[in-house]
Amino acid sequence: MANVKLLNPFVLAAAEVLQSELGVKATRGQLRLHKDIYVTDDITVLISLVGDAWGVVMMGLSFDTAKAMISKMLGEEVTDFNELAQSGINELGNVIAGLATTKLGAVGYTTDISVPTLIVGKGSRISTFDIPRIIVPLETDYGTLSLTLAIKSSKK
Repeated sequence: MANVKLLNPFVLAAAEVLQSELGVKATRGQLRLHKDIYVTDDITVLISLVGDAWGVVMMGLSFDTAKAMISKMLGEEVTDFNELAQSGINELGNVIAGLATTKLGAVGYTTDISVPTLIVGKGSRISTFDIPRIIVPLETDYGTLSLTLAIKSSKK
């Protein structure tokens, strides 16, 4: 089973960032464990981890959820998932992952993150090979942000 010390920092970071950036409370939905191929949502932010904790974090959401979140962040309605909206969602994922690595450091895991990769379009297939994925849906007033965590520890 996954190490809670590796997973909680991401859940806590996402909740904090959604509260500070969007002013919304994120409610954690039912956790799920997956071992099969990951299939992307409308939008998926993918960030790799290296160091004491390594693997991949994926944040998936629908176009409607992304547009609603970006509209709130920009203070104006966004109706198209254009370059500005894509950049905003990518940065939201980057801030969540950055805060999570700070939280990982506080529990003894030195970890670096990659530059986020934005995958636009539902249905891409991503394998995490032998790393099971924990899916943590975070429900907000704007829709669901699904954190998918495939993380292992290199610590003995």
